[in-house]
Amino acid sequence: MTAPRIQRQPLMRPHWSDTERANAEAVLDFVQLIMNDHRFDEVLARFGEQPYRQHNRTIADGIGGVVATLRALVKTAPEFSYEVKRVLVDGDQVILHSHATLKAKHRGDDSQGLNIVDIWMVEDGRLVEHWDAVQGLSMSMRLYGLLTGGQVRNANGVF
Repeated sequence: MTAPRIQRQPLMRPHWSDTERANAEAVLDFVQLIMNDHRFDEVLARFGEQPYRQHNRTIADGIGGVVATLRALVKTAPEFSYEVKRVLVDGDQVILHSHATLKAKHRGDDSQGLNIVDIWMVEDGRLVEHWDAVQGLSMSMRLYGLLTGGQVRNANGVF
């Protein structure tokens, strides 16, 4: 099965500065590699050496924490993917509004999967901090969130 590709051109805005465009590109590169391509070794090689503070309490700090979480997820849901619906950029902050699905047949079905808003802080082209808000769309995803959302893996707080 072919990994979905983020269609970047419709997401870009002409009023963004060169830095804002580069920040958006850095985040979209990261998301494509980890969420859609599941190329975890490449993610670690490209992004793993930089500091990365995680505010999703269920994911450990560092790019390694994100990779560990996604590796575990795709073992049980190998068709997991991320469709980016919109990108907002304000200087060093990049916000993605996305639809994540566990099965290829659910892509494009807004009654399935997860509604996710991710916020990254980007410094000098490096992703250094991340926050998110996740909403289960189907009953199974809401239950999954209840069952898996309890273990705290970092001490950063959600804000």
